[in-house]
Amino acid sequence: MNRFSSLLLAGTMLMPSAAFAEELVPADAALDAESGNTVIVVTGTADGYRPVDANAVKTPTPLVNVPQTITVLTREQLDDQGITQLGDALRYVPGVVLGQGEGHRDQITIRGQNTTADFYFDGLRDDTQYYRSLYNIERVEVLKGANALLFGRGGGGGVINRVSKTPDLDRTKGQASANVDSFGAFALAADWNQPFTETVGGRLNATYEEFDNHRQEFEGRFIGVNPTMAFQPGEATRIELSYNYDDDRRITDRGVPSLNGKPLTGYDDTFFGRADTNIATVKAHIAQARLDHELAENLSFNVLGQYSHTDKLYGNIFASGAVNTTNNTVALAGYESGTVRGSWIGQANLVWTGQTGGIGHTLLAGVEFADQDTLATRRNTPSGSVTLARRLTVPALAYGALVSNSNTDVRTISAYIQDQIELASFLQVVAGVRYDEFRITGRNAINGVGASRTDRKWSPRFGVILKPQENVSFYGSFTRTFLPQSGDQFGALDPVQATLAPESFENIEAGVKWDVNPNLAFTAAVYQLDRDNSRFNNPVTGLPELSGKTRAKGVELSLAGRVLPDLQVSLGYTLQDGEVRSQTTAAPAGRKLSQLPRHQASAWTRYDVTNKLGLGLGLTHQSKSFTTISNAVTLPAFTRVDAAVFYDLSENLSIQLNVENLTDTDYFPAAHTDNNISTGEPLNARLTVRAKF
Repeated sequence: MNRFSSLLLAGTMLMPSAAFAEELVPADAALDAESGNTVIVVTGTADGYRPVDANAVKTPTPLVNVPQTITVLTREQLDDQGITQLGDALRYVPGVVLGQGEGHRDQITIRGQNTTADFYFDGLRDDTQYYRSLYNIERVEVLKGANALLFGRGGGGGVINRVSKTPDLDRTKGQASANVDSFGAFALAADWNQPFTETVGGRLNATYEEFDNHRQEFEGRFIGVNPTMAFQPGEATRIELSYNYDDDRRITDRGVPSLNGKPLTGYDDTFFGRADTNIATVKAHIAQARLDHELAENLSFNVLGQYSHTDKLYGNIFASGAVNTTNNTVALAGYESGTVRGSWIGQANLVWTGQTGGIGHTLLAGVEFADQDTLATRRNTPSGSVTLARRLTVPALAYGALVSNSNTDVRTISAYIQDQIELASFLQVVAGVRYDEFRITGRNAINGVGASRTDRKWSPRFGVILKPQENVSFYGSFTRTFLPQSGDQFGALDPVQATLAPESFENIEAGVKWDVNPNLAFTAAVYQLDRDNSRFNNPVTGLPELSGKTRAKGVELSLAGRVLPDLQVSLGYTLQDGEVRSQTTAAPAGRKLSQLPRHQASAWTRYDVTNKLGLGLGLTHQSKSFTTISNAVTLPAFTRVDAAVFYDLSENLSIQLNVENLTDTDYFPAAHTDNNISTGEPLNARLTVRAKF
């Protein structure tokens, strides 16, 4: 870790001198009488690209005092970038690598850990496989590093939490937008907030979006509706009720195959499927209720409940092998998969801030209960092939009988407690533990075989925070989480999986956080994440053993907020590496972790030239990486440049033009297998008109 530690130390040297910092301190900042240091007191959420807290940490702790790397994408930044889908937003978060998701779901790699399930909606689990829209989202929070204390199982590399828009009881307001891009895709969205009385209000968000891009046959549409009600019967109590409906239908596109260990070039728009077969549909319902109540001045609790139901079906034909250079053909395979999932989640948290004997405390205690039923089916097609051409004539491949028809039930009971203790003005300690009882029962309806397993796990969290001044923190932390061997989706449980203990993830992290001013924050962190208990089949007995190990380590730097009154930035860089340390069922020791580029960098800036005219410039860079743990196919390095122009026609009407891939770079941003590789969109533009009421 010496090289990584050196980079972290170099990152802290980016802090300007005290004289320069004083220029950035607002005039109303306080002066500490004892030390003479300037103390910046942050109240509320800052505007622009830099918030001061995160919904997902469950306590009113400023980000500067949280011993964990957290990136927050604010609504203003998402609007400036013209982003409507979660995956596009995460491209600007170094340390998060987008997977292809087989063309029908969000899938990411965080700190070397691939996941389709570590997504949350207002702090509650949202783990069904689908694409997530941002039309009703106030901000996106990316919490990096294993942390079961807050979230329970999974989240080995971190989690993504979407925070929804909620009613404002103080005033009537609304916004409507329409955009269209150079491929013909367009989106319409509306957001209306209406107080009905001083204590009752509602908010309605809705959108209709049609998809298109450079790929042959690709199309789709999305419908989203999210009504929310808020009730405030007293100053100490607030109740929120919301319902979220997503209806998504699109062509399932799994990209291009490989050739000689690299993505096939010259066929960026070629579709290796059939428009009448490669169809993905999903209807997702999420109903939530939340009660917040202040029991006393420094004592509050909240109770959250969520019911979700998802009905999903997707079919696909795809390239199942590399290009055969002998006869210029590509092998094909296909399958259809269906999932019906219903989930109940209940959570309650008690938060107390106060002192005992001169020692400060921010105490969190909570419980969580969840019940999830999943019905999953699968049908395969026979294999086929197609002669390579710019436009393919893909043969029809009929689905056979069901090869999988399983029903699983997952029930969890959890309790957790954490205390952030202020031992002195310069020293804080965070300590806590979570207990999870995780029970999964599965039955295969085809052969009648069933299995079940119950795991009881304790997951600790510990951190130390040194504060030389109020707006600076140096921290070190240790966190742990676990993942059952049946995977992160729990669509099936076989008798072998039922005998195996969960995988374990341990994250060690050290870093520095500096609030340069209330609207600008710098973060630097170095981490090491170990994954143990991965499966390895003994070559002699053929039986599974839990001896597989992997390790990821890296350095992450970020600067977000307002550098100058007219200049906002969101900058990030990650240096990372990961490998298999002990043989697993997927790879021998020494293999590099997949989709883990050594270098990742992102930059998005907005400069307001006048009070009406603004300019935006963005950049994302990834060095080369392997598509899978086989290390047989390499995704080439790429750099994409984006730009934007903003203009206010009036106080309530604005237009903006976003240009993606300004240099028309040919690149491959994501993959699912060695032969399902996504191609990047060429130069394109999106025009948006936005009205406020």
